[in-house]
Amino acid sequence: MIVKRVQHNSRQSERRGFLSMELALVLPIFGIVLFALLEFTLLFYARADVVEASRIGARLASLPGITQENVEQEVLKILPPQLGQGAVIQTEMGEHPGDVVMVAVSIPMKLASPNLLWPIGYDLQGQNLYSETRMIKE
Repeated sequence: MIVKRVQHNSRQSERRGFLSMELALVLPIFGIVLFALLEFTLLFYARADVVEASRIGARLASLPGITQENVEQEVLKILPPQLGQGAVIQTEMGEHPGDVVMVAVSIPMKLASPNLLWPIGYDLQGQNLYSETRMIKE
């Protein structure tokens, strides 16, 4: 009976060794997938904000009597505060009805999301979220 217990205990410890080895191999990959999911989710939400801000800015710019300062203030009002602090807004205001107006909004990605994936080579440094909307002046 003592022999059987020793064999049984060695099988259990061998199985525990395999489980801990599997965990050691899978856990880093699982962590990278979770970090990627978090980072890309934050970037997609920020991109939606940037697109919406440029769209609303272009709609406002297409109205008669609106100045470039009015458009920039409205775009900054639409953007969340953490994104608005680094926003670069470019506008082309048409002079006459029928002219094309353009509003472009650019925001550094590092303001939208923490740079979680730099260890695997996906770096947000120097990357921007950009949206440009063109409309016809009324």
